[in-house]
Amino acid sequence: MDIHRRYWLRRVPPGALRDYLACPFPAAKTPCASIPFLALDLETTGLDAQNHEILTFGFVPLLEGRIALREARHLLVRPHQAIPPETVVLHGLTDDRSATGDSLESTLPVLLHAMAGRVLLVHYAPLERAFLRQACQRLYGVVPPMLFVDVMALEIRRMQRQNHHPLPGELRLARLRKHHGLPRYRAHNALSDAVATAELFLAQMARQSKPEHAPPLHRLLTW
Repeated sequence: MDIHRRYWLRRVPPGALRDYLACPFPAAKTPCASIPFLALDLETTGLDAQNHEILTFGFVPLLEGRIALREARHLLVRPHQAIPPETVVLHGLTDDRSATGDSLESTLPVLLHAMAGRVLLVHYAPLERAFLRQACQRLYGVVPPMLFVDVMALEIRRMQRQNHHPLPGELRLARLRKHHGLPRYRAHNALSDAVATAELFLAQMARQSKPEHAPPLHRLLTW
């Protein structure tokens, strides 16, 4: 992955993407407690990254077991397409509200700056990965390397070790938080979901190992 980063670093022009690529990723053997994470969640107009758009970015850093709420951001993105009524019911973002947001061209660089040198911490990585790749491809013509840790994937591994097969809905963020004794937050707000994901990860790590036995980065990554 770092070879991929250096490859593109030599080829992209100065700007937000190059600044992101200039920061090395944490080493594969980095202990869990020392990994610089950025908990991230997106709200979108739908689930297909090829045909739908990002509506909000919510993110917050997590380092050494602490969630840096002072550095949390919630960015509203102005879409080019009408928001389907069925998704408005979920996230509450209407066309009028989204029209007050900023363009993807001005918000994505803010996220890239926050992502630099950090591992993305998400709930269900395929969605965030697909939309971020599509956004970077659209704006820069490049899909940069990104490292993901997926709290859902970690939970599936835990269930598999216990020979447990998840029931429908059991892997939803709210259900996983309840399993780990965490309070319920409002769902489908990008920032609150990012904070909820960071808290769930801390609960997962506290439950599965003592701090001195916490897994290194390469055992947590989702490919």
